Amino acid sequence: MTSNYTLRDEIRDYWSARAATFDQQVGHEIFSEAERQAWRELFLRHLGQGDGRHALDLASGTGVISHLLDGLGFQVTGLDWSEAMLTRARAKAQARGARIRFVMGDAERTLEKPESYDVIVTRHLVWTLVDPMAAFKEWHSLLKPGGKVLIVDGDFVSDTLVKRMIRLFERLTGRIAAGHTPDAMRETHERILRQVYFSKGARATEVVRLLHQAGFAEIVVDHDLKRIHRQQAKHLSLLKGLERATQHRYAIAARKR
Repeated sequence: MTSNYTLRDEIRDYWSARAATFDQQVGHEIFSEAERQAWRELFLRHLGQGDGRHALDLASGTGVISHLLDGLGFQVTGLDWSEAMLTRARAKAQARGARIRFVMGDAERTLEKPESYDVIVTRHLVWTLVDPMAAFKEWHSLLKPGGKVLIVDGDFVSDTLVKRMIRLFERLTGRIAAGHTPDAMRETHERILRQVYFSKGARATEVVRLLHQAGFAEIVVDHDLKRIHRQQAKHLSLLKGLERATQHRYAIAARKR
């Protein structure tokens, strides 16, 4: 690893390496119409119908959230730093006939035009940010006055009883619990996690505090994600489903004045 290889580079390469199997995992791809509808209801609750408004899906991966927003009538741009992810996202959009613009960029420094979006959506991005304050200020600048950001995220780090049960299961059986990352990837993941801002867990209170400092107002924390998690649990092992249901997960909506 050269001296010019940064933490951001390592994060990009980690997710690029996971691109090939990204859509095989619960919580990334959506595996039922019931879960898809639960996501739609969450977006409608906080963002309303698209009606041709411009939406930016940050860290769009293979485009799962981009397609949901497109289906609600938004004009969607998906931004991701991984070319491997973008290649899959573009192919998926072409196969579905979706007119979604996918671009390469860093979620903390997008290079997108200021005040060009009505809505910004992120899913499971904030907990990986190196500099969330810089990111939130960037997102604030990209929104039109009155525009909204919707952050779907959680504390996936803090130890819980269920996590300890999963570790015990793996130690006793010598098998990785279904839905867990293989050892080689896990080591990279844990090394990255030790260096990001939310290394101790992305709690909603801290995210809200930083959003306030970045200039956002009318901040609402929504913990009612049970319908999504219930549908996801149908495709998970008992322990993984229980872990998801007991984690500190949330959606945070905030407005630019």
